Amino acid sequence: MKKSIIISINPEHVENIISGIKKFEYRTKAAKNDVNKIIIYETTPIKRIVAEAEIIEVLMMNPEELWNETKDQSGITKKFFDSYFKGRDIAYAYKLGEVKRYEEPKTLQEFGLKCAPQSFVYIQ
Repeated sequence: MKKSIIISINPEHVENIISGIKKFEYRTKAAKNDVNKIIIYETTPIKRIVAEAEIIEVLMMNPEELWNETKDQSGITKKFFDSYFKGRDIAYAYKLGEVKRYEEPKTLQEFGLKCAPQSFVYIQ
């Protein structure tokens, strides 16, 4: 069964995902289970779950290859990307499909969480 994950994302990146500028969500770790949706928790100052995004595929490769494949829809700078993956041999990216912004932002408690995930948390 496919699962969803909740991930914490900074407000500037959330806006770029919702607007369609950012089609890839980069991570140093990827979910091991088969996931088909990211539930987006917008970090400070919003501190709410504001949207969800369909996962089309999960890319896994060395950082330079990943950048070359995704840079046109990355929504971030090469400098930011290099800093994020510094010292890593493997980099991950969730390729995002349809994004749905919630009319009413939700709390973490509505998803059974007490605090924001550091990396990600599985939910049903």
